[in-house]
This record gives sequence, structure tokens and C-alpha cells, in this order.
Amino acid sequence: MFKIENLKVANIIEIKELQIEDQSVTCIVGQSGSGKSTFLRLLNNLDTPDEGIIYYRNDDIRKSDPVELRRKVIMVPQAPVIFDGTVRDNLLIGLRFAEKPAVDDERLNNALKEMKLNKTLEANAADLSGGEKQRLALARVLLMDGDVFLLDEPSSALDDSTALLVIKTFVAYVKANQKSMVMITHDKQLGELVADKIIYMDRFSKTVAMKEHNDE
Repeated sequence: MFKIENLKVANIIEIKELQIEDQSVTCIVGQSGSGKSTFLRLLNNLDTPDEGIIYYRNDDIRKSDPVELRRKVIMVPQAPVIFDGTVRDNLLIGLRFAEKPAVDDERLNNALKEMKLNKTLEANAADLSGGEKQRLALARVLLMDGDVFLLDEPSSALDDSTALLVIKTFVAYVKANQKSMVMITHDKQLGELVADKIIYMDRFSKTVAMKEHNDE
């Protein structure tokens, strides 16, 4: 799905070759400052490498239409974008961006339920806590139904038990619908629990290694 060749970014990331497989769940772990978020942004063509090429389904992403790419490869940053208006407004705006038809309130409420967000559609999105905003953003991208989900610490503002429920539910959706997911997490145990493979990024040596999730 993604193929990275001879990638260099400042003095942060050096990757000679790396592949992220289609229809898989990949987690990225590493120290603060190791380039995890930068790497995720590169996969969404939000940042440009100093050297090297990133291919998405055999196409150089630099030559892809960025809007079309981001309708297929959907990113949720650690501090998700929340728009003025209600919870409903924030759910529907994702569908408009994806150029997909609006859905009824039942489907919207189901998405909130799946992400363990107990809020009404009429609630003011600005009044949500940090963890609630993260879950709202995850519900929004579920509805957008992209091919790939890039998630940057999507449960960082959640307690451990809620984080586990939310991420396991999201992973189950990815698996059931033959989609792909690349997730940054500070929780190595969570990564080992849900990932098919884990990318380890080292801040000091700038090395990147990929291992099966159950490797020691």
C-alpha cells in the first residue's frame, strides 16, 4: 500500500526502505521527537521529505491530487479539528468533504455509540472535553469511510479502559471492512494488542524497524 524509499527529513527521519501493507493495522511507537507525527503527515502529503519517495498504491504521492488523496487516506491529528456548531454538524462536514451523501440521525447516533461518545447530536461541539473531541473526530472518519486511516495518538486524552474499548472497536471496523490503519501510540501494550505490525522509531539513531506485533 505504502512504499517508502530513501526517505530523509531534516535530522529526524532516515528510512532506506519500508513497506506498509494493505488491509492491515500498523502501529508506530517511539520516543518523543523520533519523528512519528512527521512520518504520519508525510503519508498524507501534508509534509514533504528532503529526499526520497513515498508511493501510495504504486503512485508517487507528490504527484497525486492532495484533496483526492485525503479523501482516501484520512488523517486524525492528536488535537482533532472541531468545527463551530453541533455534534451533528461536525459529523456531517466529514461526509461533505468526502463528497458522500448525508446519512440519517440513526446512523450518526450509531457512530457516536461505536466510539463510546454519550452526547446528543444537538450538543455544542465546542463544549466537549478533549477526550470527547477525539471520539467525535473518530466517529466522523468512520462515517467518511476512507480506505486508510492515519491516527495520531487518537486516545491520548482518554482513560485506559475507554481508550482500549474505542481503539478495539475502530480496529474491528477496519478489519471487517478490509481497510487499513496506521496509528501512533505511546502505549506499546496497546500497539501489541491491536497491531499486525509495529514500526519502532528511534530518536537518537534515527533508525526505523518494523516487526510483527508478537515479536519479542
